[in-house]
Amino acid sequence: MNENEIRQRSVDRFLKYVQFDTQSDPDSETCPSTEKQKKLSLYIVDELKSMGLEDAHMDDDGYVYATLKGNVEGKKTVGFIAHVDTSPDMSGKDIKPRLIENYDGKDILLNEEKNIYTKVSDYPEIADLKGMDIIVTDGTTLLGADDKAGVSEIVTAVEYLINHPEIERGDIKIGFTPDEEIGRGADKFDVEKFGADFAYTLDGSVMGEIEYENFNAAYAKVLIQGRNVHPGFAKNKLINALYIAGKVMELFPSDERPETTEGREGFFHLNDMKGNVDRAEMTYIIRDFDRDNFEKRKEFFKNQIEKINSEVQGEVTADIGDQYYNMREKVEPVMYVVDIAKEAMESIDVEPIITPIRGGTDGARLSFMGLPCPNLFAGGINFHGINELVPTVAIEKATKLVIEIVKRVTEVK
Repeated sequence: MNENEIRQRSVDRFLKYVQFDTQSDPDSETCPSTEKQKKLSLYIVDELKSMGLEDAHMDDDGYVYATLKGNVEGKKTVGFIAHVDTSPDMSGKDIKPRLIENYDGKDILLNEEKNIYTKVSDYPEIADLKGMDIIVTDGTTLLGADDKAGVSEIVTAVEYLINHPEIERGDIKIGFTPDEEIGRGADKFDVEKFGADFAYTLDGSVMGEIEYENFNAAYAKVLIQGRNVHPGFAKNKLINALYIAGKVMELFPSDERPETTEGREGFFHLNDMKGNVDRAEMTYIIRDFDRDNFEKRKEFFKNQIEKINSEVQGEVTADIGDQYYNMREKVEPVMYVVDIAKEAMESIDVEPIITPIRGGTDGARLSFMGLPCPNLFAGGINFHGINELVPTVAIEKATKLVIEIVKRVTEVK
């Protein structure tokens, strides 16, 4: 494979990977949460073994590990990580990707029969893709660029490096995780076995992204116990948990929601609600980049629930727990890993865009597990829905980025 073939090889690989349904399941207690994720992981293991990575394997929990041996001694060991699962928010079964060549920058008709579009008015950033070849959905599923683009880019980069032994490299570690989309991607990742000095996740969005700062994150599960009585005999007896849930929603500022915040602004987000008159459950996520503000948000949430519990009949309680923290405090002491990525991007004519992640990443938790792990672009846009798409040039550039990072790691003392 020569450099001119990188785009075609990585795109073809991506289109193969999206044929595997790998949707994760937050209600499952197994690891991985769905057995179908293992089908893609085993396919990738076979690919890596066929390339000569003899130690490529999937463990019992669905994690893939492999090593591309170095050809020079005494160099840093770098890792590259992506996740195989797709979001439970939208079906990932029977994906029918379509290539649009030389996109005209206008609204995209995804499904004529169902009159489904990706409109520039809804997603203005797609106008910047004018003139590019892009891969879209048929409007009935997500695409899976999050994060099968990242997986294909890493595997194709490994393939290229094997075919070009003249490129000096230390050992390169490869890791593919399950269940990232449900917040469990790092749960059983074996950092010691992985054996890298530092790593990069390829799980970002638009071309050029480098992310080493993310939200501090917590969940809050609110339980509301009411009392159900036949409505014909309900006076002074019935306590409607659903009405109380409505009051809970009003406890948190409307200008501190995801749809009203941006940049480094934190939020409270009602993510799920279910129930009936007798009992209701609400799931919130709490996010803030600043650790002190994060702690204040959790305390505010707790106090608001205690307050309403004292004001209404029935019982309102909240279980609040941390999920992950801002990786910045772990990456900043080794900022050369970010500098390597910036220089590698510039060398392939990609302008680095350093931006905070308004979300989480496996890299955040891995950084706190002892593996500094910034996040790099994989190229997709509009994740988790039918309007997801990816430019083929972004897949190509991300593949080249991995190769260029490997070259630069050999220069690190």
